[in-house]
Amino acid sequence: MSQWDPTARLSYWAFHANRRPAYMRFAYLQLGSDAAAEEAVDAAFDSIMGEWLRMLHMDRLDAYAWTVLKQCLVDGRRRRHPWQQQPEPMDISAFEAALKEAHADQYEVLTDTIRFYSAVSRLAERQRDAVLLRYGLRCTPGEAAAVMGVDEATVRSYLGQAHRRLARLLDTSVASAESAES
Repeated sequence: MSQWDPTARLSYWAFHANRRPAYMRFAYLQLGSDAAAEEAVDAAFDSIMGEWLRMLHMDRLDAYAWTVLKQCLVDGRRRRHPWQQQPEPMDISAFEAALKEAHADQYEVLTDTIRFYSAVSRLAERQRDAVLLRYGLRCTPGEAAAVMGVDEATVRSYLGQAHRRLARLLDTSVASAESAES
């Protein structure tokens, strides 16, 4: 980096400052701990730094960076849980949600949240990313698009597809749960 021209250095640090908070929040949802999230995000930014001069010539720099982050998250999961094939996203968030809902029946909140996250885990990867950014991290569609490196219309399309799929999955889950009870 010391051999980069000042503009390249400044653009990298601006990108880092702009994306790191969202990347950390997303990584935490995926990995469940601050330390694991920080390790994965640091690895992503190390990789991005190594490719930065080449990335400056890309049409979709943000999309490439998002792909790097996603790969670092997969690598982080493998290091932490090598025996698991495909860990579920946000595996502890269901418990956190139940604890926050003190006025509601915590068991019901927990089971509903687990059903929802289970359904989210069955979405296509880009749909799942859009849902996690939009609803898990409360990003606007524009913010989610910027983080993912796609157009806002693309994020809206992913969200629409995800809503339809979740409606089918959750409707099926409710029907099968009711038939199991009877």
